[in-house]
Amino acid sequence: MSAIRVFLVEDDLDWIKAISTFLNREADLLVVGAATNGPEAAALARTLTFDVVLMDIQLTDRKHEGIYAAMEIHELVPDAKIIMLTSMSEESVMTQAFTAGAVNYIEKTNYLHLPHAIRAAHHHSAPMDALLKEFTRLKREEQLKELTTAEREVFELIQEGYSQSQIERKLYKAESTLKNQVNKILKKLGVRSSREAVEKVKRKGLSPDDES
Repeated sequence: MSAIRVFLVEDDLDWIKAISTFLNREADLLVVGAATNGPEAAALARTLTFDVVLMDIQLTDRKHEGIYAAMEIHELVPDAKIIMLTSMSEESVMTQAFTAGAVNYIEKTNYLHLPHAIRAAHHHSAPMDALLKEFTRLKREEQLKELTTAEREVFELIQEGYSQSQIERKLYKAESTLKNQVNKILKKLGVRSSREAVEKVKRKGLSPDDES
């Protein structure tokens, strides 16, 4: 079985060295790279192959820089599991880590728990995994609820594969009116194209008919 590849993002070089040595002692774990700040982490994420990220929430004395770096890495490598490292235990930190796409967060003083946490994250059994999926589903549902009745009608036809001209004829809409509605739909769903809107909703397992 191949080792779980770990990417460290931490501004303390001594900590990186110590944790790398600690984790590499585990037969199934391998530290494949390290970054000391957000921009460096994002740049490495574009070229490095990794499974789990250990991300310090505070980098280079900038409060919560790790949150923004985590968000960027999550966008670049959606399948990577991010574990936030903190030096504090606060509900606000957990919430921020959660919304950044992290699946767990651990206080640095509990570093002995890191091997187990990395394995759990990699195998989709981290404590925040289920919560993250539910949060994403609810967020998508919230966005769909923002659509008006007319916009929902258009979106449902887009989902069914209707072309713009077919929708115009079916709903008796002028081209300019339909384009305006489609643009509003894309903006509300936070996407750039009709195809992306449909794929994003399907990927989250939610359609306008899923409400109850």
